[in-house]
Amino acid sequence: MGFDLNEKRYIKETGLETRIARIAEPVANDLGYALVRVKVTQENGMTLQIMAEDAEGRFTIEDCERLSKDLSPVLDAEDPIDREYHLEVSSPGIDRPLVRARDFIAHVGDEAKVELTDMLDGRKRFRGLIAAADDESVTIALPDAAKGTDPNHRLPLALLAEAKLVMTDALLHRARVDQEAFPIDDDADIETVLLDADDVTPEETE
Repeated sequence: MGFDLNEKRYIKETGLETRIARIAEPVANDLGYALVRVKVTQENGMTLQIMAEDAEGRFTIEDCERLSKDLSPVLDAEDPIDREYHLEVSSPGIDRPLVRARDFIAHVGDEAKVELTDMLDGRKRFRGLIAAADDESVTIALPDAAKGTDPNHRLPLALLAEAKLVMTDALLHRARVDQEAFPIDDDADIETVLLDADDVTPEETE
């Protein structure tokens, strides 16, 4: 599956997060990035996290700076949050969220945690290996399946609330190999502090 900037994301977001995603996604797309996740938390008063990636699933410090620089004035103009908040632009990280069909397809064989919006097969939470994936579903093989039962559960992407990779030794090893070839400071976020005043210029810090 190719890198489609407009490929549908499957993730449960609040109304505010959905509104911000509609603002942020075109800005990211114009720079050649795909939006991964928008999350609003009460950390440090209020924090808005924008997670994005390039075609290779990476996001360097320079990428963070580019998106932060272009996104900040757009958020100022649209003003989706009516109070002071911190803007963090970051990479998906090693144990990344899985939000598109291509994410699951790329990580077949890796372990993931998946939460659904509705009950399926008597449960909403699944943790196991990604056994298969396509444009419409992901199959999770549960390690704790009862003897004599099928460990594979086919989950429609349309029911996804949240999904992410589980940190494993194999995943860490691949990440180390990748970073040796493409050095990225995975833990570095670019943080922009936006003050709740129309006449104050946003202050960017690294």
